[in-house]
Amino acid sequence: MKNMDLFTSLNTSVTALRAQRFRMNVIADNLANVHTTRTEKGEPYRRKEVLFATNESIPLFQDNVNAALQKYAGLTNTFSNAARGVRVTDIVEDQRPFRELYNPGHPDADEKGIVRLPNIDPIVEMVNMMSASRSYESNITAVNITKRMAEKALDIGS
Repeated sequence: MKNMDLFTSLNTSVTALRAQRFRMNVIADNLANVHTTRTEKGEPYRRKEVLFATNESIPLFQDNVNAALQKYAGLTNTFSNAARGVRVTDIVEDQRPFRELYNPGHPDADEKGIVRLPNIDPIVEMVNMMSASRSYESNITAVNITKRMAEKALDIGS
């Protein structure tokens, strides 16, 4: 069983809040560029996605205690590794093909009158935005519950 303290819980929720806020910004960029037919690369805007991973690089208090106990008392695994949250690892471009539309009057139309449009589906982006928003709200709730638990613990002690 993993030991979980209030700070670990807060850290987990805060890292998730940051990651979901970042994800919402990328989704907003996708939606803002749904009609962008030409970028600096000379092609339509490519949909972007955010990749997450567990954040194991953040040292926790338990890690410091474990290291000290191992060094000075020869004890190991006194505290198990606790969750460290989430981090953004990368932003990747969606490699699905661009949408094509026949519009010979468009300035970016080719010789056949075909305009290549971004590979963005606004409905999918809105579903992703709702998912990120719900995750963000859930983590806000977790932070608030953790704060109330800390307040109750202080009330018990006084």
